[in-house]
Amino acid sequence: MPDLLRLTAKRGRLDLVTPFVISRGVEHWYDVVEVEVSWRGRTGWGEATPVDYFGETTDTVMEFVARWDGRLGDDPFALEQLNDAMQADLGHRAAQAGVDAALHDLCGRLTSMPVHRLLGTPRSGPPTVRTISLASPDDMAEETQRVAAGHRLLKLKLGGQDGADLDRVRAVRQHSELPFVVDVNEFWTYDEALELIPQLAELGVTHVEQPLPARDEAGPKLKARSSLPILVDEDCHTLADVAACVERAHGINIKLAKCGGLREALRMIHAARALGLIVMLGCMGESSLGIAAHTAVAGLCDLVDLDGNLGLVSDPWAGVDFVDGIQVPSLDPGLGVRRCA
Repeated sequence: MPDLLRLTAKRGRLDLVTPFVISRGVEHWYDVVEVEVSWRGRTGWGEATPVDYFGETTDTVMEFVARWDGRLGDDPFALEQLNDAMQADLGHRAAQAGVDAALHDLCGRLTSMPVHRLLGTPRSGPPTVRTISLASPDDMAEETQRVAAGHRLLKLKLGGQDGADLDRVRAVRQHSELPFVVDVNEFWTYDEALELIPQLAELGVTHVEQPLPARDEAGPKLKARSSLPILVDEDCHTLADVAACVERAHGINIKLAKCGGLREALRMIHAARALGLIVMLGCMGESSLGIAAHTAVAGLCDLVDLDGNLGLVSDPWAGVDFVDGIQVPSLDPGLGVRRCA
């Protein structure tokens, strides 16, 4: 009888030092699910962060893991086939990403190789941005003073719908000479974007992420007239979305929890490269377990937003090194992370 891959999972909660605020809401903690895949006495781990606006919850992740336990066959190295099978179970990308990460971790542990070497990707990628939550201009400046040390690039959350977004950037600029990316999370109009982008460029902003609502008909016009590169996030979730982004953006933001894992992320990266798009790698609220999976492909990307583990009260996993502003994967086998005592 074959040795089947077995799946188990447990819920976790990651408390934040300070609330994380964007234009659509506020988070005081992140609910995650730790996924464990076992085979012939060896184990790999991954983390799933449910995306609420996709209708995902920790309940749906737990149900997915239970449904797929014993259905993945007996070959942990059949990563492409396993990915395709899980992708056909629609509506569970975060859960798929958690299982996919655990499978890669297991394969790395079985071969005594770190995942980035299994994938053939560079170990060190670009420096990660540090995100400054949406707040009043003074509060954003204060947060910058508190968290910017050791970083080489900041991301400012905008889209306050109060006419103060430019003031927010000016306030932060008074306390930091670092380059800025701004992320609007869909909350500008076309006219606002046309007015603000040239002024943001003068303040040292390098890229503008998702200024308009996803699939907004003004997207192509804004790209043509923008003096800064436009990146899209909410417009681009999986490989099927990448080609359509060319007409409305200069680049895309890829997140494992949104695309379904490392296999799909690699496909998206290569497709974006072929289409001449900038590639940004982002994350959700994740511990070092979740961030470790992202670092395995970060070296293929132009921009990296992997600070989800840096604002936690207590990180339950260790192994990702933060060196000179870069989230560097471990040289230990698999994802190289270990559970903290």
